[in-house]
Amino acid sequence: MAEAFNDKTLAADKSARYAEVAAEIASVLDGEPNVTARMATVASMLANSFDHYFWTGFYVVDPQKDRELVVGPYQGTLGCLRIAFGRGVCGAAAETGQTQLVADVHAFPGHIACDSRSESEVVVPVFDKAGRLIAVFDVDSDKPAAFDAIDQQGLETILKTTFG
Repeated sequence: MAEAFNDKTLAADKSARYAEVAAEIASVLDGEPNVTARMATVASMLANSFDHYFWTGFYVVDPQKDRELVVGPYQGTLGCLRIAFGRGVCGAAAETGQTQLVADVHAFPGHIACDSRSESEVVVPVFDKAGRLIAVFDVDSDKPAAFDAIDQQGLETILKTTFG
């Protein structure tokens, strides 16, 4: 079982585990203003807390390119470098500003296969305190239908608390 912290056993219940990890992330990031450091910490701590995570990371809104995401801090195999708004699951989350919960990525119109082993995905838009989209947080699994409403709620809460 994945464990986020060397000296702590996390709850088996998924909702409780998200709550524990959220508290740990908040504690670790207390007082840290750098957005890249915050993203790297969130990606690392979540990747090491859940066995069903295969790839975990951020695609950041590129201020130099109109409506384009560029890969940010992540954990896992090589990610796509750039994704246009509206393209694939990450682009859909950026375009709509809504979480995308996808049980079968192969059935998602325009899915981008950065790693062919990806089977399911959840992508959460990340907004700053002013409500501007700054990134999307992407979690892939190599198992079909690996994510559910508990994952969505847990991730949305962590990301809003950490960046919003």
